[in-house]
Amino acid sequence: MEIKSSELILNPDGSVYHLNLRPEHIAHDIIFVGDQNRVEKITKHFSSIEYSTQKREFKTQTGIYKGKRMSVMSTGIGPDNIDIVMNELDALVNIDLQTRMPKEETTQLNIIRIGTSGSLQADIPVDSFVMSSFGLGLDNMLRSYNIDSISNTEIEQAFIDHTNWDARKGRPYVIGCSEKLAAMIAGPEMHQGITATAGGFYGPQGRVLRLSIQDEALNSKMDNFKYMDHRITNLEMETGAIYGLSALLGHNALSLNAIIANRASGTFSADPYFAVDKLIEYALDKLAQQ
Repeated sequence: MEIKSSELILNPDGSVYHLNLRPEHIAHDIIFVGDQNRVEKITKHFSSIEYSTQKREFKTQTGIYKGKRMSVMSTGIGPDNIDIVMNELDALVNIDLQTRMPKEETTQLNIIRIGTSGSLQADIPVDSFVMSSFGLGLDNMLRSYNIDSISNTEIEQAFIDHTNWDARKGRPYVIGCSEKLAAMIAGPEMHQGITATAGGFYGPQGRVLRLSIQDEALNSKMDNFKYMDHRITNLEMETGAIYGLSALLGHNALSLNAIIANRASGTFSADPYFAVDKLIEYALDKLAQQ
């Protein structure tokens, strides 16, 4: 069935509405960053750049790194932005934009998020790297979709019981990473664990300025949560949404974070840019080798 123009919005040049991209503009290996200014911190390592565009906070550059065609894209902050980015990226490869019909044969993208985050565990210090084995969504965005087939209900329920989660905030969801990408990226440099994804930066992450929050003990409860060998290592605003939509749409996704703050010890990196640059180089080399 043809997808209506109100549902899949295209610009006059045929590009998807928010990302301002056409299918030929993207590679099948894509790096996500939150900050638009970080795109060129990655593509400065490329030998060439074939395409560059930006609309709002969504900046994309596609080029070559060590013979491998890659795209780097800024998503902005939060699960709502990830909803836009993932659906429009999938449309670029799996919907014929001229006929507005889904393609019979689908294309699988490899998506690696490179971000910054705060650690919840004292033994994961600033300037270290975390690979998210699971995304724990506290944000509710993904619940707009049918996710029963991809979510880990056992970890979800264990988390709900452990934190005495208030059901009025909606049920948290837990989605695993791409095992293919995890095997490719894993190394002694990487801590692994559950990354919690919040729907905001202040109250949803336990920060108190002038407003009281629903559960002042939530961060300490997350610190102590453990399910089998899995514990919550860090807290940010995108991973759960990326994992969920990637799994639903049939793409591979992995989230990597440079730890620039440790919430348990109250420390912040003396040079957060150095940690991020090292993570960028590590991820680029791993991706180029596949």
